[in-house]
Amino acid sequence: MLDLEFSQEQEMLRESARGVCHTHSPLTVVRELEDDPVGYSRELWRQLGQLGLIGLMLPEEYGGGGCEAIEGVVLYEEFGRSLAPTPHFVSAVLSGQALALAATADQRQAWLPRIATGEAILTPAWLEPDNGFGPKGVQLRSVPKGDGWVLSGTKRHVAFAQEATALVVLARTGEASNEIDIFLVDPSAPGVTLTQQHTIASDNQFLVEFEGVTVTEAGRIGAAGTGWATWDAVMRDAIILLAAQAMGGAQYALDITVQYAKDREQFGKQLGAFQALAHNLADAATAVDGGFQLMHEAAWARSVGRSTDRLAPMAKLFACQTFRDVTALGEQIFGGVGFTIDFDIQLYFRRAKALQLSWWDTRYLEEMVAASVLGA
Repeated sequence: MLDLEFSQEQEMLRESARGVCHTHSPLTVVRELEDDPVGYSRELWRQLGQLGLIGLMLPEEYGGGGCEAIEGVVLYEEFGRSLAPTPHFVSAVLSGQALALAATADQRQAWLPRIATGEAILTPAWLEPDNGFGPKGVQLRSVPKGDGWVLSGTKRHVAFAQEATALVVLARTGEASNEIDIFLVDPSAPGVTLTQQHTIASDNQFLVEFEGVTVTEAGRIGAAGTGWATWDAVMRDAIILLAAQAMGGAQYALDITVQYAKDREQFGKQLGAFQALAHNLADAATAVDGGFQLMHEAAWARSVGRSTDRLAPMAKLFACQTFRDVTALGEQIFGGVGFTIDFDIQLYFRRAKALQLSWWDTRYLEEMVAASVLGA
C-alpha cells in the first residue's frame, strides 16, 4: 500500500540536515563559493561526515547508513532548499553506488569507507563535448596496453574535479554501443589536464582532458563491457534524489516569492491582491505540491523494490520543470530587483535551469518516459 507519510526518524533526519545546512551553508556561503575552484564548504562537508549523512545510502558493512531512497530524498530536499554546494551527489551517490554495485570486494573495501566519511571524494567523468547522454555519447577511447589500458579523449562538466581523490571515467572499449567500461583515474596522473568551466549556476565544473593516461586492471570497475549497464542503473536511482533537490529549491523559492507578494505594495495594495499574480501563485503552489507527490511516490516505489522505470524519469522531468517555472515566476513578481545579485531568487533561478539541463535533460527524460508508456 502506498505510504507517503514520513516516520519520526525521517523527520529527525530532516531536522538534522536542515540544521547543518543552515549553520554551515547559509546563502552567504553559497554566494562566496560561486565560481570557486574548490566549490564547497569544507566545514559543511566535515559536519555531514560526522553526522553520517555522507554515507547515508551506502552499505552498512562499509561504514554507510544503509538507508533507502525515502531517507535520501529527505536529505536532498534540504540540499535543494539551501542550495548547499557539496560533492555529495557525485561522490556518495553516483561514484559510491557504482562501486557498491559493480566493484570487486577489494575495491569496495578500499574506497567505500573513505567515501562514507568524506575522506575521499570521487566524481564521474561522463559527458563529452558535442555528444549526448546515451551510451553513444561516450567516445573517450580506452586502448588495451600490457596489463591495462590507455585513455585518450575529453570530458566536460566534471564536478569538483580539482578536489577529487579519483575520477570515475566512462570510456569506450569497442564499437558496439554497450562496449563501455568504467575506470578509476587519479586526477593528478600524467596526461590529465583540468580546466575550470564557468556556468549559469556559477557552480564547480571542469573540462578534463586525457592524453595517453595509463590505468591498470585494478582501476576498472566491473567486468568488461558492463560499464554502461552499471552507470544506467545508478543514474535511474540518482535522478530521484535530483527530483527531491529540485522540489526543495522550488518550495523555498515559492515561499520567498509569496512573502514578497504579501510585503510589497503597489497602487495601494499588496502585489498578491492582484488577480493575475494570485492565480499564477496558485498554479505554482499546485505544481509544487504535485511535484512533491510524484517524487515521493518514486522514492517509495524504489524503497519497496517496485519498478521506477517510469516514475524516476517522470519525477526529475516534472520536478526540474517546476523548479525552473516557479523561479521564473519569482523573478517576474520580484521585478527588476529579482535579477540583481542582492536578491536570493536569482540564485535559485540560475540553479534551477542548470539542474534541468544536467544529469539527463528534458529531452532524454521524455524519451525514457515515452519508451515506458509505449512499451518500447
